[in-house]
Amino acid sequence: MDKVSFGYEEVAPEEKTRRVGGVFSSVASCYDLMNDFMSAGMHRRWKSQFVRRVRPRRGEKILDMAGGTGDIAFRMAGSGAEITVADINDEMLSVGIDRASQRGIDGLIWAEENAEKLSFEDSSFDAYTIAFGIRNVTHIDKALAEAHRVLRIGGRFFCLEFSTSTWPGFRELYDLYSHRVVPRIGRAVAGDEESYRYLVESIRRFPDIPSFARMIENAGFARVSVEPILGGAIAIHSGWKI
Repeated sequence: MDKVSFGYEEVAPEEKTRRVGGVFSSVASCYDLMNDFMSAGMHRRWKSQFVRRVRPRRGEKILDMAGGTGDIAFRMAGSGAEITVADINDEMLSVGIDRASQRGIDGLIWAEENAEKLSFEDSSFDAYTIAFGIRNVTHIDKALAEAHRVLRIGGRFFCLEFSTSTWPGFRELYDLYSHRVVPRIGRAVAGDEESYRYLVESIRRFPDIPSFARMIENAGFARVSVEPILGGAIAIHSGWKI
């Protein structure tokens, strides 16, 4: 049987899907607070930079995949685009719906969806976004193929994800922080060390920038480009359906 990575473990695909679901069910209620602790609030700047690259426009239909808690969708909400927030985890979606209500943000469409097998028809969207979510998908190639399928001709694909920094010294320091400090923050703030240990390990197992760019191209996207952040510790990948 084929195996896939769950952090540093190799597990059956259905086991990864189940265990990733458990991770996000566990951390849903404090996910955004933990992001602040882990990144010293920098994730907010990265997400805003990401949305500026997307440039959502009035009348467009945008699918924000793995967008459960709403962080990306909220940044696009004032653009006049019709935004569908999709996530495989209903607890993450519930957190996002509650946050939207508290902020007075309405008009978003919320949908429980599996990135590998979307329920939407072909050519349904003008843009597809996914932020810090694709590394948790069991079969990344299937998710990319689905992103390509649901986009219209001329549609835009954008992915914000952790990767590997090439800055001398920073990579080693970041590895030390990630493996030693982040799980302890998870234990102190969320009462869940193991889920955050997995999230760190999943970053280390994710393909490097050139490899992931080739995966996007193999899914059928053209004009694939990459914008590294912090020397590539985070990257914005984009491509077009032509």
